[in-house]
Amino acid sequence: MDQQCDSCGKTDCATKNERPGETADDTRARQQLGANLCEIKHTLLVMSGKGGVGKSTVAVNLAVMLAAEGHAVGLLDIDFHGPSVPVLLGLPLQRPMTDGDRLLPIEIGDLKVMTLGCFLDASDTPVIWRGPMKIAAIRQLLGDVAWGTLDYLIIDAPPGTGDEPLTICQMVPKLTGAVIVTTPQKVALADVSRSLAFCRELKVPVLGVVENMSGWICPKCGEITDVFTTGGGEQLARQQGVRFLGRIPLDPGVVSSGDEGKPFAHFQRETVAGKAFMAITNAVEKAAEPG
Repeated sequence: MDQQCDSCGKTDCATKNERPGETADDTRARQQLGANLCEIKHTLLVMSGKGGVGKSTVAVNLAVMLAAEGHAVGLLDIDFHGPSVPVLLGLPLQRPMTDGDRLLPIEIGDLKVMTLGCFLDASDTPVIWRGPMKIAAIRQLLGDVAWGTLDYLIIDAPPGTGDEPLTICQMVPKLTGAVIVTTPQKVALADVSRSLAFCRELKVPVLGVVENMSGWICPKCGEITDVFTTGGGEQLARQQGVRFLGRIPLDPGVVSSGDEGKPFAHFQRETVAGKAFMAITNAVEKAAEPG
């Protein structure tokens, strides 16, 4: 499909014709966005109603595992105020290259990555934006980045149900679904329930719930201790009538791998936590396919 979105052939394509009151520039921008999204088979939103549950860790390792299985994968970080993807993937503070008027995603092996963190002057530079700036940035990251043909685009959203996830749900008309991340304790589950309600309100399919930090693996003996209790995410999924995708135990290696910029699921896939990431990746693949 070319940038003018005039060779699609789909009778239900919503991007071909100029809309009433729309300028020529608006039409071109919408067509470019539609053309980009049309080349992406599955778009997955990784979200949580609560911060600190390891949502970015899940998003990064999910993207890495999907790419390791031979899929064409993109990872888009829209957590503008606290981008974790550059640290988790060991990305240097360098601005992405351009090709004409298109931004080129950073490529790590077979994984394509775009994050605002790579545009900042330093890792502690704050992003002080109101909603309209975030919405415009998301539109650019979806429409102006040369993602190419992808099997999966994983979108790492900030905590909550505000501008960023709402914008994704409104701009991506055929969003495959959301992966909801929680920890087992009640204080997290209460907030995460709002994410499920958000998806129902916006008619976004929920692919399932991931329970992170589900028990702690002793680095010496390998025994798992329920630090934050366990089973809360599974119980929430059952109560809400959605899939439970699996649980990931706390492993000190996940922390050290993240700090070193080495995705845990890639370098330590034979560990208990590594196998948990693999099982969740397989569950997400099955949930993303229709039927």
